[in-house]
Amino acid sequence: MRKLIIGLVSLLALALVVDFGVAAYSEYRVSRAIREGGDLTSDPQVTIHGFPFLTQAAEGKYQNVEVRAQDVPNDYVGSTTIEANLRGVSIPLSDLADGSVQTVPVDKLDGRVRIEATDLGRFLDIVDLQVSAPPADKSDGTGGSGGSGKTTNGGVVLTGTVPVGPVETEVSVQADLILDGDRVSIVATDFYFGPEGSADFTIPDFAKSAVLGLFTKTIDRQTLPFGVLPTDVYAEGSQIVIEGSAENVTIDLDEIEKS
Repeated sequence: MRKLIIGLVSLLALALVVDFGVAAYSEYRVSRAIREGGDLTSDPQVTIHGFPFLTQAAEGKYQNVEVRAQDVPNDYVGSTTIEANLRGVSIPLSDLADGSVQTVPVDKLDGRVRIEATDLGRFLDIVDLQVSAPPADKSDGTGGSGGSGKTTNGGVVLTGTVPVGPVETEVSVQADLILDGDRVSIVATDFYFGPEGSADFTIPDFAKSAVLGLFTKTIDRQTLPFGVLPTDVYAEGSQIVIEGSAENVTIDLDEIEKS
């Protein structure tokens, strides 16, 4: 009985090693296909979720494939991070094995682009820009003005050093993130004085509109992975996130940055 148990454990361990090994190789093949087709500077991270992998591979249907590419060059904001979740992916195992994966039917595709505060700061010409979501309102059930719950969609606080008259001053503003087709407008609407309603500076009335204008600008065109149309924009942590989804589509791995 002891030998039988040891044998079964060894067989199970071997099966796990084989399963993870084949999954890792398949992830590598998809990553290389996306990098070569998209002219990326490095291999994107590809994770094929679901266990066991070999069962999915035998069926040629994968529950969820996650793709993440960092430092992707962007015409407007320098660089971005691109993410995609491909659910219900159909890829024959033979195509994965020989590296011929190109067009892939997908049941549902969720795509997003993340813009870091540093890159957004270059875009706005505010080198020390900080991005954060406004504190949760006392009435939203997240524990008062100091809470961390999700705030009004499209709201963001931007903080950076800008000229106020002749003086370089650190200023915080509250801005709206407005999505119009594939254009994302950042519109500063008012100064932000923190949850306590006070700040260490004052802005003269004559300078207010000019200072708000320094935090206002439009990203003329922002596409999502594999041509997904943007449907939402919001602040998350220190990033601006633009996202969208599509169903029952066939994507081309050569066009992660499809126009």
